[in-house]
Amino acid sequence: MKSLSYLNKYLFKYKWRLILGLLFTVFSNYFAVKMPLYVKDVLDEFINDSSSYQVDNALLLALKIGLIYISFSLGKGFFLFLVRQTIIVASRFIEYDLKNEIYSHYQKLNVSFYKKNTTGDLMNRISEDVSKVRMYLGPGIMYSINLVVLSIMVIIQMIQINMELTLYVLIPLPIMSFLIYKVSATMNQLSTSVQKEQSMLSTIAQESFSGIRVLKSYNREKEINNKFDKSTYEYKDKSMKLVVVNALFMPTILFLIGLSTLISIYVGANMNFNNQISLGGIIAFIFYVNNLTWPFASIGWVTSIVQRAAASQERINEFLNKKDLSNNGSLEPFIFNGKIEFNNLSYTYKETEINALKDISFSVEKGETLGVIGKTGSGKSTILNLLLNLFKADTGEIKIDEKDLIKVNITEYYNICGVVPQDVFLFSDTIKNNVLFGSTKHEENESIINSCEDACIHENIADFPDAYETILGERGVNLSGGQKQRLSIARALIRKPKLLLLDDCLSSVDTETEDKILHNLNRDSKDRTTIIISHRISTIRHATKIIVLDKGEIIEKGTHQDLLMSNGFYKKLYDQQLSEDKQV
Repeated sequence: MKSLSYLNKYLFKYKWRLILGLLFTVFSNYFAVKMPLYVKDVLDEFINDSSSYQVDNALLLALKIGLIYISFSLGKGFFLFLVRQTIIVASRFIEYDLKNEIYSHYQKLNVSFYKKNTTGDLMNRISEDVSKVRMYLGPGIMYSINLVVLSIMVIIQMIQINMELTLYVLIPLPIMSFLIYKVSATMNQLSTSVQKEQSMLSTIAQESFSGIRVLKSYNREKEINNKFDKSTYEYKDKSMKLVVVNALFMPTILFLIGLSTLISIYVGANMNFNNQISLGGIIAFIFYVNNLTWPFASIGWVTSIVQRAAASQERINEFLNKKDLSNNGSLEPFIFNGKIEFNNLSYTYKETEINALKDISFSVEKGETLGVIGKTGSGKSTILNLLLNLFKADTGEIKIDEKDLIKVNITEYYNICGVVPQDVFLFSDTIKNNVLFGSTKHEENESIINSCEDACIHENIADFPDAYETILGERGVNLSGGQKQRLSIARALIRKPKLLLLDDCLSSVDTETEDKILHNLNRDSKDRTTIIISHRISTIRHATKIIVLDKGEIIEKGTHQDLLMSNGFYKKLYDQQLSEDKQV
């Protein structure tokens, strides 16, 4: 239950709904408790004075009892409806708030968090786990309150009728409490295991659907099906163990409630012979014991709900307590003047212990274009990730206009950036909305077209039957690699960024189209700072400055012509790529 204490802030937020729910529960159970008492009084009166009752009077009495009983039932039902409209509705509001809190927290976590956790597990915690918690907040709380209120009211009425018989009838209840206590720990352990296995199922399914093209291309359906079957079997096996434990509750509780009923009849009959209790009192006791049947029978179900919720909330808290948040920097207004500096910066990936960057230093001014080139794994993309504050440098610093990046207003800093990542991501939406995703304000169609023209994608879009209203498949599956890259560039250009970051985003574009795009980018480059990362020299040859990376170190610097004249690594790479282009 300790993990569920996190929800107390939400319970306090909706305290008035819960308080009303408690009051409505009292009113509902008032009618439930008064019905047996009314039957007792009428039955005792009828037995004690049966000689004066004629057949017609008996029929009228029965009709009277029936009408009053129906009235009491309607009153009970009406307030039970109000109970659900307060407590259950409050649980839905909390579910809404909790999902939003989790999603908002996910957005704040840095990239390293997502490298450690699978998408399926993230989705499971915000969907299945929150649903389990909602059951505790709704039915769990409602039935628990009902149990306490009804038990108190019933026991008070039973004591008023006969104290001794009440004690006999309540003997099985401590046994029931002990059994619930002993089984709860087992249920909690099993619930945690079930939820973890469900996360595994979600991960396998999500990865299978996302990578369906690779899966089919390599004809690996059978292996994935076997993996999924194995996980579903594990989930079923663990779930069935939980079901077995849970199934023991209902028969046990019903047996103990039945035992209380037998005690009521046997002991009550003996007392009746000794004139210690009336026959109507015995009937009332039977009614009261039956009234307690569902509340106490629900203990097993509620216990299961609570244990599942505790296990789920513990998993949710595990992520909510993560402190590896993206740095939000300062809240001061940010104005970018165009200068970026890397000073003696080093970075090592914690997961693999690979030294991605080693003591690198460089600077770029407004209006300049920095080209970064190197082999695969040389640390090129790490520079962009650090510049976007997705990672934190081990040593050294990044300065934006002479100010440390960690002290900059990150929200406003991102607003001036236009980023085209190496791994292009497009949404399952229209082409127009995918381009507009990069905009921070309302854009006219003319701006959308201009951005697409600069990215050399407009003509392709115009050839589609629905043009800019064309719906893209998941991750833009109905576009070619080059089209996806160019659309991603258009998305960055529409926001007219002051800092443009391109991460090997022309690798799937032919040389002629690449030249056109670079020419268009160069046309407006005087008003922004541009960093282009590539493994192709043709992409960065017109850059104002070029740095060459190898194994995380800067091994050469200069312009395209300077580097060619130095006859070093850059020159060898240039000759190699030139030779490959001629062969093609």
